[in-house]
Amino acid sequence: MGLRSNVSQRQRRLGQELRKLREAADVPRAEVCRRIGIHTPHLSNIEAGRTACSEARLRALAEVYGCTNKALIDALVEMSNASGKGWWTAYAKTLETRVIDLAELEAAATAHRSFQWLYIPGLLQTPDYMRSLFARTNPAAPIEVIEEYVNFRLRRQQVLVEEPLPNYHAVIHEAAFHMKFVDRKIMQDQLEYLVQLAHFPNITIQVLPFSADAHPATPGAPYTLLDAQVPELCTVHVEQPVASVFLGDPAQINRFATDFARLSAVSLASLDLTGQLGEGSLGLVHHLLYLMKEGKNAGT
Repeated sequence: MGLRSNVSQRQRRLGQELRKLREAADVPRAEVCRRIGIHTPHLSNIEAGRTACSEARLRALAEVYGCTNKALIDALVEMSNASGKGWWTAYAKTLETRVIDLAELEAAATAHRSFQWLYIPGLLQTPDYMRSLFARTNPAAPIEVIEEYVNFRLRRQQVLVEEPLPNYHAVIHEAAFHMKFVDRKIMQDQLEYLVQLAHFPNITIQVLPFSADAHPATPGAPYTLLDAQVPELCTVHVEQPVASVFLGDPAQINRFATDFARLSAVSLASLDLTGQLGEGSLGLVHHLLYLMKEGKNAGT
């Protein structure tokens, strides 16, 4: 079997997890290869995600490593058996690998925890908000390119309403509602859309107000925690100006999870937890909507 020229995030993560099991077991690579009947370069390619690992071979590796975590082994087998082909495959030739990898990760995630402080999270954006954002980010982009990104993001959003429904929890800093990336009418429609989304049983939206006693930049960038079937396979997607980063180290996962819990704790009550216009995230959103409809500056 030939080596992959393009390694997806899922394939790379599978190899990383198998390497971690080997290193934790402290079994020499040569000994591993002898016991399962492969050459050392083959094992190296498996751990780099450059070649496939059959279910039988994966379970044999787990046995050599003394791994008795059945849930983890089964999850790794499922990851290995996945074809990687989904609706996102149609965009693979036109969009960056990182966004294709993100869509595949989102489709497999059991829960999403997202923090944004400049934009509305992508899975909660209206089409007009997307278009304005993409156009401002890349003014030279042809309309057809912008529409390709819009269509791709709209398809990503379907993950929130497809069975099995994942839990989605967003914390959005109030600053995102005051940015001038979009005009007043687009932002007004976007806020009204957030109120609609908050009625979905699997969606929780909180606003981190300017008055909160917490600095939003602890991790230095917006991020999303993507929970997997087993905690060992959770991933953090960190948005960076040049290229997004996918993190899977347990210490990193714990750091971002702790930060998200802290931000959530000091945020206003979620949009779906109160019907009082003057309270919680709903109260703030309605206040901003009132100012926009009255043509006033939302920052006053």
